[in-house]
Amino acid sequence: MRAEVEILFAKLDENAEAPTQGTKSAAGWDLRALEKTTVSKGNSTKIRTGLAVAIPDGWEGQIRSRSSLGAKGMIMPNGVGTIDSDYRGELMVLATWIGEGDSIVLEKGERIAQLLIAPVPVTSFTEVSFENLSKTERGEGGFGSSGRF
Repeated sequence: MRAEVEILFAKLDENAEAPTQGTKSAAGWDLRALEKTTVSKGNSTKIRTGLAVAIPDGWEGQIRSRSSLGAKGMIMPNGVGTIDSDYRGELMVLATWIGEGDSIVLEKGERIAQLLIAPVPVTSFTEVSFENLSKTERGEGGFGSSGRF
């Protein structure tokens, strides 16, 4: 059974476009560039959406790259952007260019990223000694120890 959640949003600019879902089964909601933006190689660029959201407590927003732009060479240097439920500023997509040429130009209204909404469990951390952590098949090999090399 799928949980239902309502996300309130506001246009901070009259030219902003509401998030859209490509199909009814799509996990992400497309975010569009508010204005023409150049993303250059070697720099992090904030791409404006002109939108603000109110994500309910117990949920988070995840901004992810669109695979079509990633295939060309536009990536998010932070991997996935997290939108906390108490954030009310403008949604921006952080991007950099690693593709052919010095930059990519994104047109106003172009789909630039996807927004996914995910539950956030109530979490607590309890300190114990290392010996009291449960043992695993991987053991204490450390970083890269489960790889093939």
